[in-house]
Amino acid sequence: MRERLFDGTADKNAKVLHKSEDCIVYQIKNGDGELRITEYQVFSGIWLCYKDAHTQSFTYPDSYPDGLLEITHCREGRFEYDTGEHFFYLSEGDISVCKSRAGGAAVYCPNRHYHGVTVLIDPTHAPSCLSCFLEDVDVRPAGLLKKFCGEDGYFIMRSTARLEHVFSELYSVPQDMYRGYFKVKILELLMFLNSLDVGLSQEKQRSCSKTQVELAKQVCQFINVHMDIRLTIEQLAERFFVSPAQLRKCFYSVYGESIYAYIRAYKMRSAASCLKTTGQAVSEIAGAFGYDNSSKFSKAFRDVMGVSPTEYRQNICGGME
Repeated sequence: MRERLFDGTADKNAKVLHKSEDCIVYQIKNGDGELRITEYQVFSGIWLCYKDAHTQSFTYPDSYPDGLLEITHCREGRFEYDTGEHFFYLSEGDISVCKSRAGGAAVYCPNRHYHGVTVLIDPTHAPSCLSCFLEDVDVRPAGLLKKFCGEDGYFIMRSTARLEHVFSELYSVPQDMYRGYFKVKILELLMFLNSLDVGLSQEKQRSCSKTQVELAKQVCQFINVHMDIRLTIEQLAERFFVSPAQLRKCFYSVYGESIYAYIRAYKMRSAASCLKTTGQAVSEIAGAFGYDNSSKFSKAFRDVMGVSPTEYRQNICGGME
């Protein structure tokens, strides 16, 4: 059996959905939603992991390794990294390079929605130089770890056309050739990183302080609990003893959207869950989320979910109505 990043028996919340010589799929559920991890071992000591999260927070299995080179690309949604005193956030098209966190580490997805891919490299088990796979690929995993992470440092690069080219094909891999395809794409990615200037990192410009993040999360928690109340920025600012401008800035830095946009999206995703799991009429669900006008509810739902409530129930949920 090949070495695995995760051991499904090591954490009671991690359930193995599929396991074969080439692939293993884990699911981690909590009261807020679920995370699914699909893992492939590409080379010895080098793994490719697809992560699909529909939850705001989760904890990695206890067996998740620490201190590996972790290269993450965000395809959709938003993903938080906690470096201690500062936080940074990946949004669509961004990448980060850092050291992996130890097993049991908590992870936060501000908008309850994240899809991306992570390459994990253990320099102690990966080939010391990847030229053994392709003669001209003079890339050393240990050197990349030192270059980008140093003394617990990290690297962030915002979305560019070049990044999109490197990562986009990883999300549409031909099933009949994925083994070789993954190897080629990993080598391409590592050559790309090897040529990057670490001075391009935007971690200083894009980081948030612990105080800013704590304020934004406290406001978010309050909003989540009081979704049935119409809250204004002024009311929230007064409650948390900050100015409206400061509140707007902190919240946007963490969640990547305004408070009003967050509230609407939260309501519509909750409404989608009701459409999927109950037989309530659309008008009844609209009223439960503060919409006394079904057409306004339908417009808000379409703006967030991409389809009308009726289309969502018929096409996605199998027609419960």
